[in-house]
Amino acid sequence: MPNSQGSHVKVHFRLEIEDDWPPVSVESLWAVDQGDGTARLDNVPWFVRGIACGDIVATDADEEGVRWAGTVVRGSENCTIRLIVFRDGGSGAARQSVIDAFHALGVYGEGVERFRMVALDVPPAADIAKVRRLLDRGVAREWWAVEEGCVTEWWRAAAQG
Repeated sequence: MPNSQGSHVKVHFRLEIEDDWPPVSVESLWAVDQGDGTARLDNVPWFVRGIACGDIVATDADEEGVRWAGTVVRGSENCTIRLIVFRDGGSGAARQSVIDAFHALGVYGEGVERFRMVALDVPPAADIAKVRRLLDRGVAREWWAVEEGCVTEWWRAAAQG
């Protein structure tokens, strides 16, 4: 988890499944309880679209105490970028090399074996030009496929400039 300060809770997100993707109907993310019915997301989402690590979301507990995500109260300005790793069949070593390459550019990442995925948390302080070049190079060389799970205006502006 990128930031381990505070009391951690799980926040659950309902997902819309289309063409058998994502492979789950609910994703739960670690978050730091803000004490006011909101929580700051503290890990990178694998499947939820439109959110990023550091976003503060409204939550509502059901009768069993499960905290469900509502709207984003305050965005973090981080981006969520997901990769399906093809190189070396998406092996653990391949996923770790992807995480390491992006970490050198100021990006935090996590990998999951089951789907050969790497989820990246790209903060505005990262070297965006180098991040985008590496993403593009990996796509061109068929190392991975890219999905923009949550992007910001600064991310879009970097694509144009």
